[in-house]
Amino acid sequence: MKFDFKEEDLIIKPFKQDGPIYIREQKGYFQQIRRYLSWLLMTMFIGLPWVSYQGSQAILFDVARQQFRIFGITFLPQDFMVLAGVFMAGAFALFFVTNWLGRVWCGFMCPQTIWMLMFTWVEHRIEGTRNQRIKQDKAPWDFTKIQKKITKHTIWLFMSLFTATSFMAYFVPVHTLYTQMLSFQWSGLVSFWVFLFALCTYGNAGFLREKMCTVACPYSRFQSVMFDKDTLLVSYDAERGEQRGRRKRKDSPRELGLGDCVDCNLCVDVCPAGIDIRNGLQYECINCGLCIDACNDTMDKFGYERGLISYQSERQQAGEQAKKIRIKLVGYATLTALILAIMATWLMNRMPLEVSVIRDRNALYRVNYEGVVENPYTLSVINKTQQQLHYAISFKGLDGAVVTTPTDIKIDGGEMLLIPITVTIESAKLAKKVQQVTFVVSALEDAGISLEKQSYFYSN
Repeated sequence: MKFDFKEEDLIIKPFKQDGPIYIREQKGYFQQIRRYLSWLLMTMFIGLPWVSYQGSQAILFDVARQQFRIFGITFLPQDFMVLAGVFMAGAFALFFVTNWLGRVWCGFMCPQTIWMLMFTWVEHRIEGTRNQRIKQDKAPWDFTKIQKKITKHTIWLFMSLFTATSFMAYFVPVHTLYTQMLSFQWSGLVSFWVFLFALCTYGNAGFLREKMCTVACPYSRFQSVMFDKDTLLVSYDAERGEQRGRRKRKDSPRELGLGDCVDCNLCVDVCPAGIDIRNGLQYECINCGLCIDACNDTMDKFGYERGLISYQSERQQAGEQAKKIRIKLVGYATLTALILAIMATWLMNRMPLEVSVIRDRNALYRVNYEGVVENPYTLSVINKTQQQLHYAISFKGLDGAVVTTPTDIKIDGGEMLLIPITVTIESAKLAKKVQQVTFVVSALEDAGISLEKQSYFYSN
């Protein structure tokens, strides 16, 4: 007898469902953790814009006025270096978590996963279980099917619109945003962004789903670079599970020559990415743990030990002791802590005041008929706090000079004011044609808010 085998036939190819993925609803330990985290993150996402601090919205990214306000601190374009620090700290923190726990961010905290499973929850409540949804989609269109589809998509659209409006509340004052929404007075720009974000949410969570993770998101492509032999991943114990096969609950798997895997396929049915974890590590896996909950339920029903699918490292699968402290893990943690420490130090020493001296280059100085030299200046003063402050301006570096400034200088929080200043002195009192001078701007309400700015005094 002759067998005609090709080399590729001997390779186990990763399983991936074709067509739409019908996610089976699953309960369990990891699903419960995800649900609590999802509620916490969604509550923070929706509720933070409503939090007030010192009489104004605590978090507001006012793009039109180029101001970012975060709990009493106003960041201006000049402070965007802090944004680079946030991204760097976030990146190294993500690398640290990935090296330690794999793609746990994707499975438990990523907005795409949270909204996708939230949309699936609505779908399950309206159209039924996984098998019922498959059967319904294969059935011809009738009144019941149309009614369920319209109800589902209506709720999806409402959720998408509410999500987009909640997101827009970080950029438009929340009370203004919702007041204008109820009175249908949104501007064209606000309407455009709200409906664009709503459309993206509706498309991503309702239709693209796992394709955003496997195709659009670059993280799934380079995450393996951060893995090592001690990274915890969702893994299938092939030595214990194979040879897989169906059996009755009372059957002894050893007498049948089978492993503990009963080939129920539930691990595939609950997977948001539609993969079969029994075929090894695949980049589509988001470490959500749903397959672990499904497998543990099956093991309980058959009276087998839990953990056929579990979070394990490559070293643990080989029966070795996992290393808790690794150079890569410590390195990522150290860099994250270092950047956070630098940012904290910068914020503690940050002066909530910005001062610039503007000179008229066409007329650096003027000399009148009495021999008095006059230099005009314009001080650009930015109040980086969120309260109105009164400021005083002093001058040093030129003895005998007369400084003319406005008497009452008050600047609202987050505002800039141009202050004209004139410095005059008799030419006989000048030792040099160019002398360095200093302007001191101080807040009357807070002695700690004071800034010096150097400039030059010119004469003939």
